Amino acid sequence: MQKVRMIAQGRVQGVGFRWGVYSLALEIGGITGRVWNNDDGTVEILAQANSSATMVKFIQEIRKGPTPFSKVSYLDVKLSNFPPYPDFKIAN
Repeated sequence: MQKVRMIAQGRVQGVGFRWGVYSLALEIGGITGRVWNNDDGTVEILAQANSSATMVKFIQEIRKGPTPFSKVSYLDVKLSNFPPYPDFKIAN
C-alpha cells in the first residue's frame, strides 16, 4: 500500500477544493484518506492506495486543480506512514 501526505498551496480554500479532492478520490476509486484546511491557507491530504498507478493519477489530477475555481501553485508530496483509513472523508 502506498501512502502519501500532500500539502496544496495556491487558491485552495473557499473554492470547493476539499470537496473536489473527495469527489476525485471516489471517482478514481481505490483511494482512502482525509483532506482538510490548514490555518495557513493550505490544504492537507493524507491518501493511500493499493496501486501506485492509482496514486499517480490522483496526484496528477490534484495538481491540475480538482475544481474549476481552484489553482494549485505548489503541491508538496511525500511518502508517509499513518494508520489506515477505511474510506475517504473531509475532515474538519
